[in-house]
Amino acid sequence: MSGDVVEVGIDENGLGPRLGPLIVTAVAARVHASATSRRAALLRPRGRLRERIGDSKDLISFGDSALGEAWARVLSGIDEGPDAVVAALAVDARTKLREPCPDDHAAQCWNTEGEGWEAPAELSATLRADRARLERRGLEILGAHVAIVCTRRLNESAARGVSRFEVDLHAMERLMLHVRDLHGTEIDATCGKVGGYHSYPAVFGPLSGRLVAVVEEGRARSEYSLPGLGRVAFVRDADASHLLVSLASLVGKWVRDLLTRRVTRYHRAHEPSLPEASGYHDPITARFVAASALSRRARGVPDDCFERRAREGKGAPRA
Repeated sequence: MSGDVVEVGIDENGLGPRLGPLIVTAVAARVHASATSRRAALLRPRGRLRERIGDSKDLISFGDSALGEAWARVLSGIDEGPDAVVAALAVDARTKLREPCPDDHAAQCWNTEGEGWEAPAELSATLRADRARLERRGLEILGAHVAIVCTRRLNESAARGVSRFEVDLHAMERLMLHVRDLHGTEIDATCGKVGGYHSYPAVFGPLSGRLVAVVEEGRARSEYSLPGLGRVAFVRDADASHLLVSLASLVGKWVRDLLTRRVTRYHRAHEPSLPEASGYHDPITARFVAASALSRRARGVPDDCFERRAREGKGAPRA
């Protein structure tokens, strides 16, 4: 429809932990010309809907990500099981994601034994009603897409001197191009701010070499126009203020927690006394890493597939 705009909200989950993958998620929506205003359609909801769409840090936690799971099921349209939802959301095929996996320990990241749904059916029904309500207001949510960057890929980038901030940014760029190609139109993308960057073009990866017009650059917001892609804005605290970024945060948090629990479950099967760890920099994760060291070494689990390490020549992000 003339006047419609494809909006995209992008956010990351798991940039700083010790264990588990980095997840970058995009949620795309068509804002119809009939909407009262694009800005109003994309604002974080008010009232009861705010309890179901918001910053994942406020609404869900490790071990309690039912809300993120339910949104992932609703936006993917898949209900066969958690692994099927991840496969539907992922922008990379399973064969590509498994390429770096050692044959003897692929189950560390891909064992689905014991996985099931946590969210009650009533919650999914409520979220489907929420989605329909948003569409009546002119915001048609088109779907969610996830880029998964495993620990080994993060460590390979670190060895090349590429920071996690750059890996995060490049995954965001891939998702923008994916959504643009999927819908065949330029997009308006809003991303959470990446690291300490004020200026982004010099550190672009997939978008490098393109014509870029600077709209504004600053601590709170950096915005660009790229012919053939559309508008891209990096916004501080976008996950707390932009509806699509909030949804991306919720879905990505569930995907990261699911994949991180696979890692801990794999090692706990060999060492049942190991604690259930979130993978973040906390005492329980530190105990998990230390207590699993002998078992991992005895079984030949590569360190680069287990724990992240700092990049070579570590320093502050380039501005």
